[in-house]
Amino acid sequence: MPPLELPLGLGTSGLDDPAECTATVTAALEAGYRHVDTAQMYDNEAAVGEGIAAADVERDEVVVATKVHPENLAPEDVRETARESLDRLGLDRVDLLYVHWPIRAYDAAATLPVFDELRDAGLTDHVGVSNFTPELLREAREILDAPIAAHQVECHPRFQQAELRGLAAEFDHRLVGYSPLARGDLFDDEEFLAIADRADRSPAVLALAWALARDVTPIPKATGDHVAENLDAVDAEIDPSVLDAVDGLEPGDRRIDPDDAAWNR
Repeated sequence: MPPLELPLGLGTSGLDDPAECTATVTAALEAGYRHVDTAQMYDNEAAVGEGIAAADVERDEVVVATKVHPENLAPEDVRETARESLDRLGLDRVDLLYVHWPIRAYDAAATLPVFDELRDAGLTDHVGVSNFTPELLREAREILDAPIAAHQVECHPRFQQAELRGLAAEFDHRLVGYSPLARGDLFDDEEFLAIADRADRSPAVLALAWALARDVTPIPKATGDHVAENLDAVDAEIDPSVLDAVDGLEPGDRRIDPDDAAWNR
């Protein structure tokens, strides 16, 4: 059993307007979400924290995750900016602290022990990594004392991450999928739309339900009515033949693919 239970979450990348971000986080928690994902890179930790504080939900019921910016991964910068993240969030700890990208200031031997240190100090309950290759994932496991609780990567029906899903099962951590709707491209994907129509499900619900059925925790970004619609995926019963049809879709390209990403080296 993975060390951390991670239900479908609210992704906040791109929620740049503070008032909208705060309102969305509050609405999501009050609708039933119990996992909120942010990052130093998103520049919205303060707004996310305000949304958590405003929700009529106990703090201990919510998994709060943030990520250390790749520019801040030198040891002293990790220590300093992790504390700054907590200050912005208005929390004394987060449930999950990620290495956001293993690039720029990242040095496995120097960076990762500081995440152990922050866990030992109670600033985070769990350690995660994001956008790692299989090789870097194995290296991190060797260096960290803490178990890796989650690995966050792009994952959706056109980019299914079979190898990393297999490693998540082997290594006993959660695979968390960002851009689970392929940044909206699934809504114009005729082959996927035909499968959703056959299943009598919205494209968003089918994509998220597929992820959950394949042991991936999706973290869709949403506002307005889409917040509640996405949550419908948790209880959606999808016929196995429909899930198999999604499995059989031709792979596509990444939607998030920086030139300096680890897989481009």
